[in-house]
Amino acid sequence: MKLKILVGTMTSTAQYVAQSIEMDCADLLDTIEVLMMDDLGVDVFESSAAQDVLYLICTSTYGSGDVPDNARALYIALDEQPRDLSHVRYGVIALGDRTYMQTFCFGGKHFDERLQGLGAQRVGEVWQHDASSGTLPETEGTTWCRQWLTQALANA
Repeated sequence: MKLKILVGTMTSTAQYVAQSIEMDCADLLDTIEVLMMDDLGVDVFESSAAQDVLYLICTSTYGSGDVPDNARALYIALDEQPRDLSHVRYGVIALGDRTYMQTFCFGGKHFDERLQGLGAQRVGEVWQHDASSGTLPETEGTTWCRQWLTQALANA
């Protein structure tokens, strides 16, 4: 089984979370690949190999509840080039700040809604990290991911 972590970030925090997961969870999977969303298109979810792949969207929230700039092209492509993604199993790590309650973790929530709308199957709940909590997203995200992977692999 392979894990592809798709990273949307403005300040590199989501990238740090993804890299921590890559290092800490390597014992659970054959391969973990961290991909920045910058140049990704809908084909990242290709169906030919997706049966052996779990996807993890790891993204921050930017501005007024938007996806980060580097994730915008993929997010838009999922709408403008819709495909059946019923073969895709995924999870979401959404980073945000509760002081912006009306848009808290919307970057991840937006991706989740778009993927579900195309038939993708989310494993577990969207994990949300609050930057104002004083906890490290890398530490908490890795702990969550180990539990999420155990659940996802058991249901593979």
